[in-house]
Amino acid sequence: METHNPIEPITDGQIGKVKELLDAKLRKYKKELTSNLVQQVLGDPKLTDELLSVIRKRIEAISDMIVRTVKVNRNRSAKEALKVTGRNQYVDDSVVKAMPKGEGEETEVVFFKIGRQVSDDELDKEYELRGLKPADPYSQAAVNEADPAFADEHPNGTHWKDKDGKWCFATFDRFADERFVVVSRRGRDWGDGWWFAGVRK
Repeated sequence: METHNPIEPITDGQIGKVKELLDAKLRKYKKELTSNLVQQVLGDPKLTDELLSVIRKRIEAISDMIVRTVKVNRNRSAKEALKVTGRNQYVDDSVVKAMPKGEGEETEVVFFKIGRQVSDDELDKEYELRGLKPADPYSQAAVNEADPAFADEHPNGTHWKDKDGKWCFATFDRFADERFVVVSRRGRDWGDGWWFAGVRK
């Protein structure tokens, strides 16, 4: 099975090309851009995030792997980690209470899509093929907290086994106008539309 390297970073040459394209476009339309207003826009701290967001969305639209780096507050309780995502919760409280907490203040979360139905045992093998392990729900929730719209286009899940060896899961999804998170024990296979959250081993 062909897999993609999720951690190969953008090259300096590609960064230079992005700058070159932006430079050419700004120069082409410089007569339409008013200097004092441009200066105000340059002072907006959100500007670079918005520019990056455009490139990121284009990449994610053609990729079967998405990488997000997030800060994770592991001092929160499991309930708090879910609550701050702002989603409606459909959860089994006993499963939430025992969610793996993970470690590290900053975590790189890799999302991949298989595109077919898989069991939890089969999913574990897919993580292995990519050099990943299932992301802890705290890290997964942090991604969905930082980007509330992420799961609108990329419904995402992770899984783990409880102390009795039963599969449990956390999923972030949207149906109609409702954004929600589900945390429970697994009783069926995963459908073909899920993106799975992983972290490097």
